[in-house]
Amino acid sequence: MEIAAATLSPADAYRLMIGIVVPRPIAWVTSLNAAGLVNAAPFSAYTFCGKNPPMVCFNVGRREAAFKDTAANIRASGEFVVNSVTVEAVEPMHETSAEYPPHMSEVEALGLELLPSQAVKPPRIALSPVHLECKLERIVQLGRDRDELIIGEVVYFHVRDDLIKDGKVSTEALNPLARLGGPRYATLGRYITMAFTSGFGEQNQKRAS
Repeated sequence: MEIAAATLSPADAYRLMIGIVVPRPIAWVTSLNAAGLVNAAPFSAYTFCGKNPPMVCFNVGRREAAFKDTAANIRASGEFVVNSVTVEAVEPMHETSAEYPPHMSEVEALGLELLPSQAVKPPRIALSPVHLECKLERIVQLGRDRDELIIGEVVYFHVRDDLIKDGKVSTEALNPLARLGGPRYATLGRYITMAFTSGFGEQNQKRAS
């Protein structure tokens, strides 16, 4: 099938993209509004985007013309936490993707346990084994709908002790969940390990040794 992007509606383009760009990691983001209410929402347009300093980014669409709660909270406070999503957290994470009214906290409605953060005000979700406390670095508006690409500097890492092996996070022990198209998710499944090639991978191997 050949498709000119200009012929697609935004909804049709979205359906294609979320089926093509798979699997995607999930950022389970907690933020605070001005009244101190905790918002939790998952975003699968998410990746790391820097190492010096460490940075992550995720994309937040708009609800009609208005900012979603997460984007509005981060714009106002400049802080958020990315909580990792494991297979065990699939149900509560999925539930937080529903549209709650601004005066209602997803974590309160679902009875999610929270933990205090060290460097930012938004709390962490206890169910997650990894948390990235972030300060807003910048927001970039993208496209005709002015989606918000939120870039945050990671100022504090929390990683459960048993996940660290030889100074690295064990992906198998983490057991991450990935997003597919629609309300579907994937587990790690079979993975392939290749030898380091010359260049970047080899340099990193030498630095780690």
